Amino acid sequence: MALRRRSIKDSRGESTLFRVRAMVGFALILLGLGVLVGRYQYLQVQRHDEFALRSENNRVKPRAIPPARGLIYDRSGVLLADNVPAFRLEVVPEQVPDMKAMLSDIRDVVPLGDEDIETFRKQLKQNRRFDSVPLKLHLTEDEIARFAINRWRFPGVDVVPYLTRRYPYGPLFAHVVGYVGRIDADDMNRLDPDRYKGTSHVGRSGLERSYEDILHGEPGYELVEVNADGRVQRVLETHAPTPGKNLYLSIDVRVQKAASDAFDGRPGSTVAIDPRNGQVLAMVSVPSFDPNLFVNGISRADYTTYTTDTDKPLLNRALKSAYPPGSTVKPFLALGGLELGVRRPEDTVLSTGEFCIPGQQRCYRDDTRGGDGTVNMVRAIEKSTNTYFYKLALDMGIDRLANWMGSLGFGKKTGIDLIGEAEGILPSREWKATRSKYGWFPGETIIAGIGQGYWNVTALQLAHATATFAGHGVPYAPKLVMATAAVKEHPVPLPNPPTGPSLIRKPGDWNVVNQGMEAVVTGGTAKGQFTGFPYVVAGKSGTAERFSRRSNDYDTNKNLAYLATRHRAWFIAYTPTEAPRIAVAAMLEAGAWGAQDAGPIVRKIMEAWLVTQGGAVPPKNTPEGGAVPAPSVPEVPEDTPVATPADLPALPAESSSTGAPDDGGTP
Repeated sequence: MALRRRSIKDSRGESTLFRVRAMVGFALILLGLGVLVGRYQYLQVQRHDEFALRSENNRVKPRAIPPARGLIYDRSGVLLADNVPAFRLEVVPEQVPDMKAMLSDIRDVVPLGDEDIETFRKQLKQNRRFDSVPLKLHLTEDEIARFAINRWRFPGVDVVPYLTRRYPYGPLFAHVVGYVGRIDADDMNRLDPDRYKGTSHVGRSGLERSYEDILHGEPGYELVEVNADGRVQRVLETHAPTPGKNLYLSIDVRVQKAASDAFDGRPGSTVAIDPRNGQVLAMVSVPSFDPNLFVNGISRADYTTYTTDTDKPLLNRALKSAYPPGSTVKPFLALGGLELGVRRPEDTVLSTGEFCIPGQQRCYRDDTRGGDGTVNMVRAIEKSTNTYFYKLALDMGIDRLANWMGSLGFGKKTGIDLIGEAEGILPSREWKATRSKYGWFPGETIIAGIGQGYWNVTALQLAHATATFAGHGVPYAPKLVMATAAVKEHPVPLPNPPTGPSLIRKPGDWNVVNQGMEAVVTGGTAKGQFTGFPYVVAGKSGTAERFSRRSNDYDTNKNLAYLATRHRAWFIAYTPTEAPRIAVAAMLEAGAWGAQDAGPIVRKIMEAWLVTQGGAVPPKNTPEGGAVPAPSVPEVPEDTPVATPADLPALPAESSSTGAPDDGGTP
């Protein structure tokens, strides 16, 4: 067997190779350690602040604290808009693995309507993923309990307490106070996202919308520690929000309720104003609606009921609906005739039953068949003689008529602190030129003299004009909010100076028109309506035709139900005439006669106002001489806070009975 030749072992070479390999390995180890140390140094030293912040953010989350919305009170401190505790379901999108599956599964636990889902998805697009988004508002106790049991199934979803709006008097102040509603996608586009963090509601109508900036307040925030599931473990730091300011209205809840009750459900509106300062004492639109239904999302069934109602309860008639004012414009026209030098008080006109323009076949009739005979200005206002005002309007001319009536606030917004006021229509050449290719005709001037034709006014405009006249021509913009107050602070009155000097240059002119309006109540169209009232009342009725006449023939149908379908009933009044403190305009959409149908509404408002002034209820104006029941004071729910006298703004002092008008200082 041949022996294999063994090679000689190269120990020296192997040792060198080992050393080389060892050095290379060691160098690689050192290089790896160097890279690792370098990486550690980069992460832990150079980027320490960044990653520390990230880590802290994973553990500590900021959470917005919405401010408490300001409350709304009447002038006596009765609460009209309150905040009450409630619970809602909120979702943090970044903590929800599968949003579609979550929305499908959670409906088995907490009932969700299609409207809830639709609103939620719209808000998802507007909010950041780490901001919580309301899914369902105003959870019931049963819904809260069911979710608590299944809470583990829905990471990122939680029940959160919040304050929701409540309106203790429901429909009574719906058109004035308005309501709040859920913030939607359109709101997010116009609202400041930083200021509305965590806020779920915004003012939708009425004062809630007009004073949104004051009522809302400023949000706060808190830093909370969360676990890996995103559940809050503890609150680390809190920065309290700034609550919204409270509003104190000039309206008295007793006068408001008396005004609403006086309509007895008949569609119409009324506004009462203090002529000394423009404060609105009552503002009613009938029918009304329940604003509480809108706060957390009105159901389709309820909304359909409101929108399909032929009486349109959602419409604020006092602010937005305009109608021909009828004969209620006659005192203002008479004042204009005096101020412009077109008439003297003793000038007379013969009323024969119709007024004809030479060369025209059509004549314009008086309401009284055969006319009222020879009348001067006072008698013409008392009897509401059309012929007198036909001729006065024709002598003034449409240009001077429009300029004068415009100075009283017709044909434009009054400036009340509510959004959405209608301007109405003041007949003029300029107005017609924008709507017709035909020029202005004399017959249109004549018909404008009795508040018909193109005329359209709101109850607010007519009340404003009445208050301006009652205040001896000093105009004030109507004002609903007379003071605001931050939490634990005394109310700060809001100034409301006159919008200009008196429109009446000669005090004697005011006396003449006032005498005519007093005569309306004592012996004219409103005779007997204010019998027994302790103050002298001056007023004027208006019966505006709802349909154009096709002939000059008198309508012999005296059925009141029939006439109510043909007319709108107006009545304006103020009292006490020696120093007026309240001026009222009331309108019924369907009334046979102004004084007969709208006059009693004005009286009931004045009776309620009289009670607030400490006066006794006057006797009823009937042969029996029975007593009129005192206007009922609305019951305040036991849990409704009432402001103490120290919390309320100082009210203006009562004017003296010297006959001089109050200077209208602000409260």
